[in-house]
Amino acid sequence: MFYWLSDLRSVFFEFNIFKYITFRAAMAAITTFVLCLVLGPIFIKYSKERAIRERAKRDDCPALDQFQVAKEGVPTMGGIFMIGSILVSVLLWADLSNRYIILTLLTCLFFAILGGVDDYIKLTKKGKHRGLRARTKFLLEVLWGCSVGAYLYLDPGINTQIDVPFLKTLLLDLGILYVPFVALVIVGATNAVNLTDGMDGLAIGCVMIVSATLSVLCYISGHLKFSEYLLIPYLAGTGELTIFCFAILGASLGFLWFNCHPASVFMGDVGSLPLGGTLGVMVIFIKKELLLVILGGVFVVEALSVILQVASFKTRRKRIFKMSPFHHHLQLSGWPESKITIRFWIIAIILALLTLTTLKIR
Repeated sequence: MFYWLSDLRSVFFEFNIFKYITFRAAMAAITTFVLCLVLGPIFIKYSKERAIRERAKRDDCPALDQFQVAKEGVPTMGGIFMIGSILVSVLLWADLSNRYIILTLLTCLFFAILGGVDDYIKLTKKGKHRGLRARTKFLLEVLWGCSVGAYLYLDPGINTQIDVPFLKTLLLDLGILYVPFVALVIVGATNAVNLTDGMDGLAIGCVMIVSATLSVLCYISGHLKFSEYLLIPYLAGTGELTIFCFAILGASLGFLWFNCHPASVFMGDVGSLPLGGTLGVMVIFIKKELLLVILGGVFVVEALSVILQVASFKTRRKRIFKMSPFHHHLQLSGWPESKITIRFWIIAIILALLTLTTLKIR
C-alpha cells in the first residue's frame, strides 16, 4: 500500500523513500513487532477467558507428562495474532503487484487456515483427537504444493532449474518433475517447523534466524549487480520478498516476547504451519531449495528424527531415540528445556553463517 506513495515523488520528493526495499523491509519488521506487542496481551487475556488453552497431557506420550505439567492451561493458537501481524504488515509495505508477494501471501493464508482448523479440532474434540487426520492434512498440503509448482512450471518467465550450493556452473533442470519437487519442499518445510514447535521459544527462535538469513538471499537474488557479482541467478522481482522476510523477523521477535521460557502463549499449528510453508515457498522463488537443507538444518534434523523413529519402529519394532522429535529425546536424557532451546539457536546461527558463505564459495 505505502509502496504506491512512491508514485507521488514527482510532487513530494520525500515519498521516494517508499520505493526502497531496505526502508520498507525495516518498517515491516517494526510494524509486526509492535502489532505483536499490542495484540499479544489482548489475545492472551481473551484466550484465558474463553479457555483456549493447551491440553498438555497426552495419552499417546505419557513420558512427556512430567515436563508438560507446567504448560497445562497456557493459551494456545497465538499464531493468530502473529500471522495476522505478518499479513497486515506485508499488505502495508510490500508491492502488491508483485506476483511473488501475492503467491507468498496466499501460501501463508492457506496454511494458517489449515493450521487453525487443526488447532480447533484439538481444542474442541475430547479424547485422543489430535487435530485433523494426518492423511487429510498431508493431502491438502501436497495439493497446495503441487498447485504452486504447476503455476511456476506453466509460467514461461520462470525456469525449472535449481541452483546447487557451492557449484556456480551446475544448474539442474527438473522439467515436469519440478512440480512434485516444489510440493516436496513446501510440505517438508511446513511439517519440519511444525515438528520443531515443542518447547518454549524453540521453533520461533530458529524461524527468526532463518528468516533473517533468507532476507539477505532474497535481496541479493533480486538485485542485478549483486547477483552478477556473486554469480547467482538474477531473478527480477524476488527482492521484494525481503519485506516478507523482515515481517516474519519482526513478528518472531514480538511473539518470542511472550513465548520465551516460561511461555505465556503457544503458537499452535495456526502459527507453525504458515511459517514453515512461507519459508519453503520463498526459497523456491529464489532458487535456493537445496540451500534450505543447510539453512534450516535444525528443522531438517527434527524432521529426520521423526522419520527414522517411525521407520525403525515399523520395521524392527525398536526405537532409535527415547522420543522424537529429537528435542524430546534430549529432554528425556536430562537436558533442561532452556538449554536445549538456546543450543538449538546457536546451531541455527552457525548454519546461517555457513549458508551465507556459500555465496562466495562457488
